[in-house]
Amino acid sequence: MLQKKCAVKMAFLTAEAIARTSLALHPERVLVATGQVGKEPYICVWDSYTVQTVSVLKDVHTHGIACLAFDLDGQRLVSVGLDSKNTVCVWDWRKGKLLSMAPGHTDRIFDISWDLYQPNKLVSCGVKHIKFWSLCGNSLTPKRGVFGKTGDLQTILCLACARDEVTYSGALNGDIYVWKGINLVRTIQGAHAAGIFSMNACEEGFATGGRDGCVRLWDLNFKPITVIDLRETDQGYKGLSVRSVCWRGDHILVGTQDSEIFEIVVHERNKPFLIMQGHCEGELWALAVHPTKPLAMTGSDDRSVRIWSLIDHALIARCNMEEPIRCAAVSTDGIHLALGMKDGSFTVLRVRDMTEVVHIKDRKEAIHELKYSPDGNFLAVGSNDSSVDIYGVVQRYKKVGECVGSLSFITHMDWSSDSKYLQTNDGNGKRLFYRMPGGKEVTNKEELKGIQWASWTCVSGLEVNGIWPKYSEINDINSVDANFIGQVMVTADDYGIVKLFRYPCLRKGAKFKKYLGHSAHVTNVRWSHDHQWVVSIGGADHSVFQWKFVPDRKLKDTLHIAPQESLVDSNSDESDSDQSDVPELDSEIEQETQITYRRQVYKEDLPQLKEQCKEKRKSAASKRRERAPGNSIRLHFVHGGYDCRSNLFYTQTGEIVYHVAAVGVVYNRQQNTQRFYLGHDDDILCLAIHPLKDYVATGQVGRDSSIHIWDTETIKPLSVLKGYHQYGVCAVDFSADGKRLASVGIDDNHTIVLWDWKKGEKLSAVRGSKDKIFVVKINPYMPDKLITVGIKHMKFWRRAGGGLIGRKGCIGALGRTDTMMCAVYGWTEEMAFSGTSTGDVCIWRDVFLIKTVKAHDGPVFSMHALEKGFVTGGKDGVVALWDDTFERCLKTYAIKRAALAPGSKGLLLEDNPSIRAISLGHGHILVGTKNGEILEVDKSGPITLLVQGHMEGEVWGLATHPHLPICATVSDDKTLRIWDLSPSHCMLAVRKLKKGGRCCCFSPDGKALAVGLNDGSFLIVNADTLEDLVSFQHRKDVISEIRFSPGAGKYLAVASCDNFVDIYNVMSSKRVGICKGASSYITHMDWDIRGKLLQVNTGAKEQLFFEAPRGKKQTIPSLEVEKIGWASWTSVLGSCCEGIWPIIGEVTDVTASCLTSDSKVLATGDDFGFVKLFRYPAKGKFGKFKRYVAHSTHVTNVRWTYDDSLLVTVGGADTSLMLWTYEMEGHRDSRQCDSEESDLDSEEDGGYDSDVTRENEINYTIKALSTNIRPMFGIKPHLQQKEPTLDERPPVSRALPQPEKLQTNNVGKKKRPIEDLILELVFGYRGKDCRNNVHYLNDGADVIYHTASIGILYNVATGSQSFYQEHNDDILCLTVNQHPKFTNIVATGQVGDSADMSATAPSIHVWDAMNKQTLSVLRCYHSKGVCSVSFSATGKLLLSVGLDPEHTITIWKWQEGAKIASRAGHNQRIFVAEFRPDSDTQFVSVGVKHVRFWTLAGRALLSKKGLLSSIEDARMQTMLSVAFGANNLTFTGTISGDVCVWKDHVLIRIVAKAHNGPVFTMYTTLRDGLIVTGGKERPSKEGGAVKLWDQELKRCRAFRLETGQMTDCVRSVCRGKGKILVGTRNAEIIEVGEKNAACNILINGHMDGPIWGLATHPSRDFFLSAAEDGTVRLWDIAEKKMLNKVSLGHAARTVCYSPEGDMVAIGMKNGEFIILLVTSLKIWGKKRDRRSAIQDIRFSPDSRYLAVGSSENAVDFYDLTLGPTLNRISYCKDIPSFVIQMDFSADSSYLQVSTGSYKRQVYEVPSGKQLVDQAVIDRITWATWTSVLGDEVIGIWSRHAEKADVNCACVSHSGINLVTGDDFGMVKLFDFPCPEKFAKHKRFLGHSAHLTNIRFTSGDRYVVSAGGDDCSFPHKILGSASSSISLHPVKEPVFSLVKLLCGLPGKNGGSQLGMATNVEEKSEQSLSRSLEHKVAVILC
Repeated sequence: MLQKKCAVKMAFLTAEAIARTSLALHPERVLVATGQVGKEPYICVWDSYTVQTVSVLKDVHTHGIACLAFDLDGQRLVSVGLDSKNTVCVWDWRKGKLLSMAPGHTDRIFDISWDLYQPNKLVSCGVKHIKFWSLCGNSLTPKRGVFGKTGDLQTILCLACARDEVTYSGALNGDIYVWKGINLVRTIQGAHAAGIFSMNACEEGFATGGRDGCVRLWDLNFKPITVIDLRETDQGYKGLSVRSVCWRGDHILVGTQDSEIFEIVVHERNKPFLIMQGHCEGELWALAVHPTKPLAMTGSDDRSVRIWSLIDHALIARCNMEEPIRCAAVSTDGIHLALGMKDGSFTVLRVRDMTEVVHIKDRKEAIHELKYSPDGNFLAVGSNDSSVDIYGVVQRYKKVGECVGSLSFITHMDWSSDSKYLQTNDGNGKRLFYRMPGGKEVTNKEELKGIQWASWTCVSGLEVNGIWPKYSEINDINSVDANFIGQVMVTADDYGIVKLFRYPCLRKGAKFKKYLGHSAHVTNVRWSHDHQWVVSIGGADHSVFQWKFVPDRKLKDTLHIAPQESLVDSNSDESDSDQSDVPELDSEIEQETQITYRRQVYKEDLPQLKEQCKEKRKSAASKRRERAPGNSIRLHFVHGGYDCRSNLFYTQTGEIVYHVAAVGVVYNRQQNTQRFYLGHDDDILCLAIHPLKDYVATGQVGRDSSIHIWDTETIKPLSVLKGYHQYGVCAVDFSADGKRLASVGIDDNHTIVLWDWKKGEKLSAVRGSKDKIFVVKINPYMPDKLITVGIKHMKFWRRAGGGLIGRKGCIGALGRTDTMMCAVYGWTEEMAFSGTSTGDVCIWRDVFLIKTVKAHDGPVFSMHALEKGFVTGGKDGVVALWDDTFERCLKTYAIKRAALAPGSKGLLLEDNPSIRAISLGHGHILVGTKNGEILEVDKSGPITLLVQGHMEGEVWGLATHPHLPICATVSDDKTLRIWDLSPSHCMLAVRKLKKGGRCCCFSPDGKALAVGLNDGSFLIVNADTLEDLVSFQHRKDVISEIRFSPGAGKYLAVASCDNFVDIYNVMSSKRVGICKGASSYITHMDWDIRGKLLQVNTGAKEQLFFEAPRGKKQTIPSLEVEKIGWASWTSVLGSCCEGIWPIIGEVTDVTASCLTSDSKVLATGDDFGFVKLFRYPAKGKFGKFKRYVAHSTHVTNVRWTYDDSLLVTVGGADTSLMLWTYEMEGHRDSRQCDSEESDLDSEEDGGYDSDVTRENEINYTIKALSTNIRPMFGIKPHLQQKEPTLDERPPVSRALPQPEKLQTNNVGKKKRPIEDLILELVFGYRGKDCRNNVHYLNDGADVIYHTASIGILYNVATGSQSFYQEHNDDILCLTVNQHPKFTNIVATGQVGDSADMSATAPSIHVWDAMNKQTLSVLRCYHSKGVCSVSFSATGKLLLSVGLDPEHTITIWKWQEGAKIASRAGHNQRIFVAEFRPDSDTQFVSVGVKHVRFWTLAGRALLSKKGLLSSIEDARMQTMLSVAFGANNLTFTGTISGDVCVWKDHVLIRIVAKAHNGPVFTMYTTLRDGLIVTGGKERPSKEGGAVKLWDQELKRCRAFRLETGQMTDCVRSVCRGKGKILVGTRNAEIIEVGEKNAACNILINGHMDGPIWGLATHPSRDFFLSAAEDGTVRLWDIAEKKMLNKVSLGHAARTVCYSPEGDMVAIGMKNGEFIILLVTSLKIWGKKRDRRSAIQDIRFSPDSRYLAVGSSENAVDFYDLTLGPTLNRISYCKDIPSFVIQMDFSADSSYLQVSTGSYKRQVYEVPSGKQLVDQAVIDRITWATWTSVLGDEVIGIWSRHAEKADVNCACVSHSGINLVTGDDFGMVKLFDFPCPEKFAKHKRFLGHSAHLTNIRFTSGDRYVVSAGGDDCSFPHKILGSASSSISLHPVKEPVFSLVKLLCGLPGKNGGSQLGMATNVEEKSEQSLSRSLEHKVAVILC
C-alpha cells in the first residue's frame, strides 16, 4: 500500500496562497473550496487541517470550473464554469444546494468576487467586460460596467470590492480601473508595467501582482504604499511573472508563473523565502534517483534540472540547460548525472557542483531513455531514431557500440546484473535483447534464459504481463519500476493513476491497488535507493509526488491509516480481469443480477407516443366513438410477488405490508383482506418501512423512476421523489429519526441518493458502483453515514454537502471482498454486519473487517437486528436467531411442511425454500420465500402460511371453473395451481409438472382440467386431485391455447406455436382433425355454442375459422361473425373489437380479452400492464374505456368467473394473480382513484368564443426579438454612406450664422436642456388577453393592475398612480398574497424567450406594492412566458404556469427563490391555476378542454383529471376560470357560460347558463365565501356581465355595467368591502357598488390596435389620441382622466391640432379624413381622396394649408381658406414610398416628408415641387420636427436596429432635446441636433414592444408616448385591452442654465448634463463628439 506524502506540510494551504485556478478560502480560514476540470467537474469544499471533504457540489457545470469565491459569512459559494456560456452558479455549499444560476458572459470570466460590503451583490470580470450582479430570489441579474470616456474597453483580469459600492479592478494593460456603482470613475495609470493578474484585499489595504514581476501595496483608498520588484531580489530572475498575491500583516505570499511560492517579509523585502517550487512550462519527463542517497533528480521541458531531497522535501540544487530535458540517469557511483535532450544530444554533469563533464550530439531526434550499466563502465543512450548508442564512461564517453534492430523509437531499457546484456522496448511494443558492449542482437532463447536483470523498467515482457488491462492501447503505460526485494512494482499511466502490483506479474489483468493525485498522464515513476519511497512525476501538471511505501507486514500496525477517501474508487482491489479466485456465484444471485428492468417503452413515454399518433386520431375522430362502459372493477386480492429482498414488514397495527407487481399491499391477516396502494405504474422493486412503522417507501421501475412514501393506514401518498434515478430504484432505507431516506438506482452507476423526503429535496448523490447494489442502510446513530452492499461491494459512505464520500470496506488479511447480500447496523455507530453469498456473516468496526462467522449453507439473503441479537435467513431455508455478538446461534427454525400449523391456508411447495425476507414483530417472525410465500413463524415453532403466488418465469395459463368460484393457473415455474376465489383466498392444490405450461382449461362439467405444456405435450388431469387422466405429445413447440368444446365437452382443441390446431375426441382419446392455414403461431381460440365452429387468432393478426371436427378452413364475412353465437369470446381481432386497440398499437399488443356472459363488457389486458374495460361490441377505432394499473409489465390473460362477479388477471413477468370485483353502475361509492378515463381527451370541441380563441392563440414575443412595426425597406440611415462635398463643410464660415433648425418662439427664454424623464401617468389596462389582474389593496383604498411592463398602484381617492418598473418585458399575470403576514405582496409574471436563466428568460417578480421593493425574482423555465400565478394559503408558496408547449406548472418557495416542484400541466393552453384558499398542497388548473385537481406531495405534483362520469351527457368544455367553496367544492366557469361544480375531482352538478357568454373570471371572497363571476354578456334587464353568488352558487344578483357597449366582456373581478372591482376587455376598470349597483369608471384606455395618432394641444396640457378601435379620445393630464371620446366608426390613424387649437384633423385608415371643431365636436368638413390609410396630417403654422400624407406615396394639399368643401389644390410627386411623418417649415412654405424607404425629402408648399438644393434645405427653420430621418438626427439610430426601427421622434419646443420611440419599446432622450452616429442618450423602459408615437406637450412639461400593437404580435400591447399612453414630466435643473449662458462646457459638455449615467449604445468606446452643436447651442 502506498501512502501519499505531501511535499510540504499543509501549511501552504492555511497560509492561503490562492492560485489563480479555481480555489477559494472560507472567511474563517480553515475550509478551502477547489474546482476541477473535466467532463463532469465538481467542486470540493474541504478542511485544511483534517484534509477531509466537507461538501461536494456537482451536476451543474460542464467542462470545468474557472473561479470560485465565498461570501462574507461563508454561507454561500459562487462558481464560474468553463462552458461556452461561462455559467455563474451560487451554492448553499453546506447543503450542496444550487441557489441560482445564470449565463455569465459570452467570453472567458477570469475573476469573480462577492461584494463584502453589500449583501447579495457580486462582481465578475473577464475578456473585455466587467459585470455587476445582484442576487434576488433565484435570479442573478447582471449590469455591464460602463467604461465611458474614462478608460479603454479592455480585458479585466482581477478585482477587489471596497466600501460604498467602489470596486477596484486590474486590467490587461497594467492600469487599475476604479468603479463606483457600474460606472468607471477613474483609472490609476501604469500601476504595473503589464497585466495585473492578482489583487488581494485585507484590513490594511490592497496588494496587486502583475506580469512585470512586481508586487505593489496600496492603502484603503488605493494610494500607493510601496513596490516590491521580485525580479531584483536575490531569488529573482528575468521573466518572473506574479500570478497570485496574498497580504496578511507584514507577510506577503506570492505565487509565480514558474510554480514558485515565495513568502516576503516586508522589512526584508529583497530576501523572499521560497516556500515551494516546481517545474513550470512544457512537460516533465526526466526522473532519476540517486543510487546511494535519498535524492531524486528531475528534468523538464522548462530546460531546468533540479535535485530534490526526499528527507527534507526540499529543492537542493537547480541548473538551467540549453535544451529541454527528456530523460536522466545517475551513474552507479553517484558521481555523474546524464541528461538526454530533446534535440538528440546528451550532457553529463557532476552531481557535486553541477558542472558539465561532456556534451555529445550524435542524433537528430530526442533522447528518451538513458541508463548506466551496473558496473559503471557504460552508458546506453536510446533515442527516437530507433537506435541505442553505447558509450564508454572511462574513455570520456567515447562511442563504443550501437544497437540497431528496433523499427520504432526506444521507450525503455534495462541492463543485466553482469552488464553483459541490454533489453529494450520500443514504441511498437517489441522487446529486443543485445549483447554488450558491441550491440549485437541476441535471438537465441536458451542464451536469454539465465539472465538476471539489474533493474526492471520495461513495460513488455513475461514478468509484467499482468500490468496490462485486458484491452488496452499498447502505449498507455508510461513507466514501470520493480522492487525485487519487496516483490512489488509500480506503474504510471496516461490516466493519472499510479498502480501497485506484485512482481513478477504474469497473468494479464492482475489485481492492483491504485492511487490518484496526478491530473493528467504520469510520465515516470521510480523507487528510491532504499525502497522506502516511490517518486512519480506528472507530465502536464509539472508535479513531483513522493509516496511512502508501506509493506504488507507493516499493514497490521498501520490500520490507523484510513484508506484514502475519495469520490472515485482509489485503493481499489478491483482489477480489470475476472478474478481467478472468485467463487462460483450462487445460481439465485446470478439470476437476480441478470434480471433487467429496462423496458422498450416506459409508461412515461405514453403521452409522447400519443402525440405522435395524432394524425391517426384525426382520421378516426370523424366516427362517433363508443362510450366507456358504466360498470367498473376494483382490485380485491393479489397473489404473488417474489424477486426482491427485505420487502416485508409489520405495520404499527400488526398488518403486513409488502409489494407485488406495481401494487403496494397492506394485508390484514385476521380478516384475510388486502388494501392497495396504486400510486405506482410499474414494478415496485423495493420497500422500506419508517421507524414508527406507519409510513412506507416504495421504489419502482421507470425511465425517471420514482419513490413514493405513503401512509399504510390511509393509503395516501405523502411524498413522491423523482428526478435522479434512471430505469429504477432497487433499494431504499429510512434513517432512524425517519426524516431522511436513502435510495439506490439500477442505472449503470447505481447512483445513491440521500433525500429529505418530506420536503422532497435531494440532499446528496453519488455514483455507487458499476455492479449491482442490493441494500442501502443509514446509520441509526449518525444519519450522515450509510453503507451499501452488493456484488463484490461493501462501502461506507458519509455525506459531504451535495455529494457522498465512500470508503471501501478494509478486509486486510482476512480475505477478499465477497458478494454481500444484506447488511444491518449493530448496537453502536461503529458496528456493522453483512451477510455474504457464501453463507458467512462479516462483522465490521468502522471500515475494518474484524471477523466472519459461518451462518448458513449458501447465501445469507436477509438479516434483521433486534434489541438483543439478530435474526438471519438464507438459501438453506433456515431462520436463525443469534446473540448480540454473533457468538452463538440461539435457535433455528426450518421451514418445512411438517411444521405448518393445522389451520394454515394453502400448501408449501417444497421444504426449506430459499428465504428472501425476514421481519419481526408482534411475537412472530415474518418470512418471505423465493417461492412467493409469506409465512409467519411463531416463536414456539409452528408456521402459518399467509399468502402465496407463483415463482419465477412468466404466468400465462389461466382458466376459471364453469360453476365454482375457483380458477387454475399454470406457469413457467413448472407448477399447476388451483386457487379458491371465495373469501378464503388460498391455494387449494398444487402439482409440479415436468415442464412449464402456458395454457389450461376446465371441461364444461368442471371435472377435468387440460394443461398445455411448453414442450408440445398436453395432459388432462382430474380437476380435484390433479392426477393424470391422459397425456399426448404430437407437437414440438409450445402449446399456446387449449379449449374444450361447449356442452358435453366432446372435443378438445389444442393450439400450438407451430401454427396448427389439433382437434381431439375426448371420449376416444384420438386426434380427429388438424386445422391448417395459419401463417403464424396461434394466440386465441373460441368455440361457437354448438361446438362446431372454431375461431382462431394468430400472431400475424389473422382471424381464421375452422369447422370441427375435421378442421376445414372456412371464410366467414365479418357481418356473419357477429351473428354467430360464441360460447366464449377471447379473441382480440375482428370488427366487434376493433376499438380495443390503442392508438399506439405498433408499440403494444393487446394480449388477452374476455367477454362477460351477458356480452356487455369486454375486459382486455395489454403489454403495458393495463387492464381495460370496453363496451361490447367495440366497433370503430379507439373506443373509450376505463383503465386500471396494477400489473407491472404485460397482462398475459384475463378471465371472468362463471357468474361475472370477479375478473381474474395474471401478469407475465410479475407472476401475480389479481382478483378484481365487478361493480355495477350506480352502487359504487365515489372511491379514490376509481379509474383513469380513456387516453384521449374528448374529441368534441370544448366550445368556441372569439375572445377565448384569441387568448389561446396569442404568440407573445419578447421585446429583444421584436421586428419593425412598419413595412420599411431600404438602407437604414446610420448605414447610408455620405461623401462630404466641399461646400458642405466650409473650413471657416464667412456667411451669416446658420438659422435655427427649429422655431422656438413659443417657449420664450426657457432654453434649458432636459435632464431626465419620470413616469407620471399611464392610461390603459391590459384586459384584452389577460385576466384576474385587477385587485384591491388596503381595504379598497388602492387598486393594483398592470399594463405593458409596468405594475400600477392606483389610489382611488386621489387618482394618482405609482409604478413598479423592474420588469423588462410585458407583464401577463398578477396576483396578490391574501395572507395577513404578507400584506400588499404582489407577484407578477412576464413574457420571456428561452429558458436559459439569462436576463431575457421569463421571470416572476414578487414585490411590495406600497414601497415597490422587489422581494424576490424567480427566473423560470417556462419558455415564452408566465401566464398565471397564485399564492398558497399560508402565502409562502407561489404557483406559476408557463406558456411553453407543455404548459409547465411550477411551485416555488418564493422567499428563498427555491423551486419545489414542477411538472408538465397539459398539452393545451392552461388559462388559470389557483391554490385552494385553505391549502398549501391542493390546487386546480383549468384550460382548453381541461380541468385538473393537483396535490403537492413532497417535491412531486400528482394530478387527477376531472371526472364527468356521474352526470348524463356532460362533456369536457374549455374551462376559463375557477373558484372554491367549503368541503372541497370547486367551481369552474366554462366557455359556454355554464359553471361546473366539482366535489373532490368528480362533477356533481352544472349551473347552466350562469352567463350567456364565456365565464372569464371568478373570485372567491375569503371572509364570507361569496363568489363573484364575470362573463361576456349583452346588457339586458335581468342579466349583467357581473354576478354575485352565494357560497353554493345557487342564488345570484346581477350587476349591469353602464359602459354603453353592445356587449360587456368582463376579464377580471375582485370584491372588497361593499364594492366589486371589474376589469373589462375594453380597457376600463370600473368600481360597482354592491348596494346601489352604481358604476364608477376609474381607468379608461383604448381597446384595440395600436394608438397611431397622438397630438398635443398648442397651449394647454391636453392631448388627443387616435387608435384602431375607431375612437379619438381627449385626455387631461392635470385631472389625470379622459375628458371625452368620439367614435368615428372606422379605425383612426392620425390626429392634429390646428395652431390655435380650435380645430382637429383626423386621418382614417380607409383614406378619409375629418376636420372637427373643438368647441362643439361638430364635423366641419370631411373628404376621401385616397383609398389607403392616412399616415400623417398637418396644419401649416399659418393655418392656411392642410397637408395629408397617405400610404399611396402621396401628400395632398388642401387650402382651408376655401371653406369646408376641401378641394385638393395640389400634391407632392415622386415620393419613393409611403409617408411616415411630415413637418412644416416655420414660414409655411416648405414641408419635409419622411418615407418608408428611409429617405427624407423636402417639398415646396403649395406647389408640391421637390426641393433638391442642399444649401437651401440646410437653411430652413422648421416649425416642428417629428422626423426620424435626416442628418440632424442620425445619432438616434442604434447599432442593434437590424430588425427593428426607430418609429417616432419629437424635438422639444425649446429645440435642444429630442425624444424617440422605437420597436424595442424604449423611450430615449437625446440632445438635438445629434449629427453623430450612436449618440449618447438616456433610455426609459415601460412600454411593450412598439412605440408608435411620441410628443412633447406645450411648454415642454411632459412627454406623451403611445404604445402600439401589431398584427405580427396579436395583442402585444401596452396596457390593457390594448394600448397605453405614458407621460413623462420633464425635470429641469437650474444650474445648467448658468453653464449654458456662459458657454462653459460643464464637466461633461454644455448640453450633455448628467450624462455620467448615460447609457451608450454597447459601443463602450468613448464617442468623441464634435464641438459644433455646442457652439450652436451657445449661439442661440
